[in-house]
Amino acid sequence: MTSSLLLKGFEVELFTGLPSGQNVGIASEVADALDDFVTEPDRRNVEYITAPIADYQQLNEALLRPRLRLRTWLARRDLTLLPGSTLSLGDSSRFERSDPTNPYHDLIESAYGTRVVTASIHINLGITDPDWLFAAVRLVRCEAALLLALSASSPFLDGRATGHHSQRWQQFPLTPAQVPLFRNHSHYIDWVQEQLASGAMQNERHLWTSVRPNGPNRPHELNRVELRICDLVTDPAELLAITALVELRLLLLKDNRESLDPLFSSSLSTEELAALSDANDASVAYSSLNAELHGWKDGQRIRCRDWIQTLIDDVTPLASTLNLEQVLTPLHAVLKSGNQAMRWVEAYAEGHQISELLQTAIAEMKEQEKARLTAGLSLG
Repeated sequence: MTSSLLLKGFEVELFTGLPSGQNVGIASEVADALDDFVTEPDRRNVEYITAPIADYQQLNEALLRPRLRLRTWLARRDLTLLPGSTLSLGDSSRFERSDPTNPYHDLIESAYGTRVVTASIHINLGITDPDWLFAAVRLVRCEAALLLALSASSPFLDGRATGHHSQRWQQFPLTPAQVPLFRNHSHYIDWVQEQLASGAMQNERHLWTSVRPNGPNRPHELNRVELRICDLVTDPAELLAITALVELRLLLLKDNRESLDPLFSSSLSTEELAALSDANDASVAYSSLNAELHGWKDGQRIRCRDWIQTLIDDVTPLASTLNLEQVLTPLHAVLKSGNQAMRWVEAYAEGHQISELLQTAIAEMKEQEKARLTAGLSLG
């Protein structure tokens, strides 16, 4: 039932490096050789963007095709793709510019340094109706911590354990520091213009938060919700499962604003909701699925795992109607066995070295790609 599904696309940031797990910056060369890749300010990671697609099988292909092209190109240079969302074995004391002549990169390096040198997944879901779009931004803002909990994959930095399951989100410079829960499109436009006038934002793109409205002419023309909080998810099946969970929540929201839009169905003020959401994000960055959070309905304490299970239960009937139950299946394994960060932290506590864990995960990335192909999702 593809016609009922939203258009979806990914912005995928990846680290490149040696099979031993050390980062090697080669972004400019990748962008020159492969036309579907672009550089990030630091040359140790690259990015590709998938076109908007509704069908999950086609989305899987769009996710894998550039990744396999890049992997083949890297292999000729004895390099590979690295798991994790931070410089696990890298050197965060220095910035490695991909384009020394880019003035915006000057700003990034001087203002933030290597706090921004991370790899992540941005999930975009197409919604053009402004009322639904801003209700979706509000709901995702209030539940973004749960999606970070499922995706956390950055417990290491500079060859050491940081104590955070998502060191990426812990260190990333949220900008501006405080972002409201937008009441509607007009509120968003006015707020963005205020930030630009004050210098808190350098341009319309300079809104670095867990979720934001996006479109061809921000802040005026918008056509999608962009979820920015997720760490890098290397397993395509897990990424599609997280995406399906978000999409199903937004499809339910469309016809259930009274019960699912935090603007109408929470006992908390919008100011309290924004603060609660940011606090939940920080708690999950520290302990992911083990975090104790506060629900947006009433502010009551709830275990992260229990909250995610409740969401899965809530969307399962619609998933069945849309033939998406199988797509959601990997979430059960994550809840049971932990996300990538939790598995790494446990193995590290048992005495395994970070380099060893990365090398194992590098091999797992390759196997996951093969599994997606042999499951009948051929690239053709």
